[in-house]
Amino acid sequence: MILTWVLVALGGYVLGSIPFGLVLARLAGYGDIRNIGSGNIGATNVLRTGNKPLALAVLILDAGKGAIAAALAWMLIGWEFGVIAGVAAFVGHLYPVWLGFKGGKGVATGLGTFLAISWPIFIGMALAWLVGAFVFRRSSMGALTAFAVLPLLTGIFNSRADASSLPIPYWFTILGFALAAIVFYKHRANISRIIDGTEPKISFGSGKKSGDPEG
Repeated sequence: MILTWVLVALGGYVLGSIPFGLVLARLAGYGDIRNIGSGNIGATNVLRTGNKPLALAVLILDAGKGAIAAALAWMLIGWEFGVIAGVAAFVGHLYPVWLGFKGGKGVATGLGTFLAISWPIFIGMALAWLVGAFVFRRSSMGALTAFAVLPLLTGIFNSRADASSLPIPYWFTILGFALAAIVFYKHRANISRIIDGTEPKISFGSGKKSGDPEG
């Protein structure tokens, strides 16, 4: 059983560590996306190239890493393994070994993971992202709001975890807190700029880009 957990986690990590933003930007002729904007490999930084379809493709692929890892493990072995595979993909996106453990911020991959393992949680996070982004007009606030509600959502939709074979009580809610803490840590520079009032705003419909990427 331990070997199964290790293999599932390793497979999820490898899938999550694929830097689609870096790969697609290079294929599209933009060079190393880490030399553009904030240097992040996520979809919002890819948007700084001005290529919206390319940024959308990166967003879908980054979310798909978490969703595919979680869904495959769930279908082949079980729901708990789906959770660990999705979380491993999330970690792989944050800390890809191929890029010296310097990756994205995990928002899209985290959302994709919950789309696969608990669609009500995904809906709740997506709505929270929209509220945060549109009310505060900052992409980073959308990400922070989405993950701020994650511990509450994992507590509400905890029935499958309660019925699992894992011996740790409330592990799903603990996981929600852990993932939220990681995303807040990765956004610490954004949080500082929000406090200072220097975090760039989203200009809806104007064609301008937002500031730091959330991928």
